[in-house]
Amino acid sequence: MPALVQLVDLVKNYYMGTQTVHVLKGLNLSFDEGDFIALMGPSGSGKSTLLNILGCLDRPTSGRYYLAGMDVSQMDDDQLSEIRSSYLGFIFQSYNLLPQYTVVENIELPLLYQGVRLDERTRQHCIALAEMVGLGDRLDHRPLQLSGGQQQRVAIARSLVNNPHLILGDEPTGNLDTRTSIEIMQMLRELNRLGKTIIMVTHENDIAAWARRVVRLRDGRVESDTRNDSRTVVELHA
Repeated sequence: MPALVQLVDLVKNYYMGTQTVHVLKGLNLSFDEGDFIALMGPSGSGKSTLLNILGCLDRPTSGRYYLAGMDVSQMDDDQLSEIRSSYLGFIFQSYNLLPQYTVVENIELPLLYQGVRLDERTRQHCIALAEMVGLGDRLDHRPLQLSGGQQQRVAIARSLVNNPHLILGDEPTGNLDTRTSIEIMQMLRELNRLGKTIIMVTHENDIAAWARRVVRLRDGRVESDTRNDSRTVVELHA
């Protein structure tokens, strides 16, 4: 079975005047469907740039990025937008919720961007997702009426609304306390157990321990690529 994500000789450079900044230096990585990967590395290692490329928010300078067998590195802006809305779900450190919208309305947003007609069926779908993340009694609340953990739960529900192939998390627990971080990671691990593929950036070892695989970058290259013992993860957070 081919990998869900395959990166071949992936290079990303940024140009600042006459200077060239080499951020990713020929990455070769593959991520299987149903895996749970933590991307780690010091500041400047390239992990955020890699996540942006995986999310079709940025393009590689050279090399190939295959998603579900499609060479997205060669797609135009309209095609990339379609990939983002149809294949990807996003969870951000800052939640990225619209403050004037309710929980249900924030969950609906990706459907709205896709041009899906919002009706009772889609609303019930979004309500079911809100209930799944424990917010069934907060449907009409707005973000400022929710705790940070509750806002991140809305973001998780929103990331699932289009039934994505791949969920990308950018420091999904970065603004949360320890107890709430554990609750969010338990939720992500359960989604992974149900078959969702998750790739998240984190700088915290205890958060990376929830993943099944940890890829560490340094200076734009893979420094290490290891598997977590799932039994250890369960024991750590029991």
